[in-house]
Amino acid sequence: MSQFDSSTGEPTEPLPGNNLTERTVSELSAALKRTVEDNFGQVRVRGEIGRVSRPGSGHVYLDLKDDRAVLAGVIWKGVVSRFKTQPEQGLEVVVTGKLTTFPGQSKYQIIIEAMEPAGAGALMALLEERKKKLTAEGLFAEERKQLLPYMPSVIGVVTSPSGAVIRDVLHRIADRFPLHIVVWPVRVQGEASAGEVARAIDGFNAIEADGEIARPDLLIVARGGGSIEDLWGFNDEDVVRAAARSDIPLISAVGHETDWTLIDLAADVRAPTPTGAAEMAVPVKAEIEAFTATLGARLANGLRRKLDAANADLRAAMRGLGRPEDILSAPRQNLDNLTARLSNALVMAAHGKRADLKAASARLTPEIIRRRVRLEGDRTGHAGRRLVMAYSNICERKSTQITTAGNRLNWQRLERIVTTARSRFEQSWRLVESLSHERVLERGFALVRGEDGQAITRAAGLKTGDEFSVQFHDGKVDAVAGNGSRSSKKKPTKKKESKETTPNQGKLF
Repeated sequence: MSQFDSSTGEPTEPLPGNNLTERTVSELSAALKRTVEDNFGQVRVRGEIGRVSRPGSGHVYLDLKDDRAVLAGVIWKGVVSRFKTQPEQGLEVVVTGKLTTFPGQSKYQIIIEAMEPAGAGALMALLEERKKKLTAEGLFAEERKQLLPYMPSVIGVVTSPSGAVIRDVLHRIADRFPLHIVVWPVRVQGEASAGEVARAIDGFNAIEADGEIARPDLLIVARGGGSIEDLWGFNDEDVVRAAARSDIPLISAVGHETDWTLIDLAADVRAPTPTGAAEMAVPVKAEIEAFTATLGARLANGLRRKLDAANADLRAAMRGLGRPEDILSAPRQNLDNLTARLSNALVMAAHGKRADLKAASARLTPEIIRRRVRLEGDRTGHAGRRLVMAYSNICERKSTQITTAGNRLNWQRLERIVTTARSRFEQSWRLVESLSHERVLERGFALVRGEDGQAITRAAGLKTGDEFSVQFHDGKVDAVAGNGSRSSKKKPTKKKESKETTPNQGKLF
């Protein structure tokens, strides 16, 4: 069938493929998706993990790559939790899953259902790389490590509560030195184990010393043996950093003696087994008791020998001394002599004092006393006369001074001063009288007082039935307050008086 140009009407050549069926983009994408999934329903792919993304949905998105191509991969949330080895960048793995397409971005990807390391060498290479990184940060430095307490009172254990490890640790500590143990239960294998172990170490360090839960003096992180994949959680950076920053001394007891993990390098002490950690944590109580008993016996023997030597020295010193009777005989004789001399001296002193008293009493006669009294009386009279003469002289001088001052005083000037003062006083008194309330009352005003005698200046100060008095210039009138209408009718005289006053006079009261 010929085709014609619509503008010129000339026939045109038929285009190749014009007879193919048209498809929408969605139809083509669906067809490609079915083709890929039908032909690659289950595949195993080996490659190195590149970019790893963990959004909030819990799914994991990653890239598998080799030296020439990149394959996008997805691990659904419910699947990734079952993996022994978690995807990490740089890890070489073998994944199993199915290929599919993502029409929204026109790309294909693998839905990963299983993942395992490509070999122990890949995990060891990743472990060695992480070890170098953390070593460069100084997390494994010897100067960071703490000494273990010789006899802790509380031990914190981070391990699984259902395994044989916790039973071995508890049994060994109970045999050696029973004490208080606090267990922080964690999972020691799987994706969640690393986070739980790190939080347990930080949690023990966060316990306050005087809190309800006893703060451990020593921590033990323990797990039984296993493959490198089983122990991989203890190589996690979060676990290593938590062990390195622990303020409580920490013993790492992960795996068997031949196993090692990065937490062993960050811990203060590495134990070959969990049982070995328990032995490092506490001493043997029986050995301590035996050692203490030995020290006690040695101390008792030493004290006994010391006392024996002191007794021997005392006896030797006693032999160098004389008998007590011989040593005290001379002082005793001296004491007797002094006692006899003291008695004689007291008697002689009493006789002497008695003689002195007699001599003094012989000199003290009534005539001597009377003569002494007369002498003192003469002295007193002479002093009194001198006092009277001195007082008279002072009075005469003061009288003369007063007379002289009176003569100098000008009586006429004094009269003028008194007259001027009297005039000023009279003027002031007249001013006081003119300003007094009596003069105001004479001008037609009245003073209202309550029952208590206090002035009432406002109508609001009175209530109906209150008694009050009205003082005029010529007398006082008692009254009783009523309501406004009654007072205006019964007392017209008050209205007349208010008309005669000026508007401003009411404000004076």
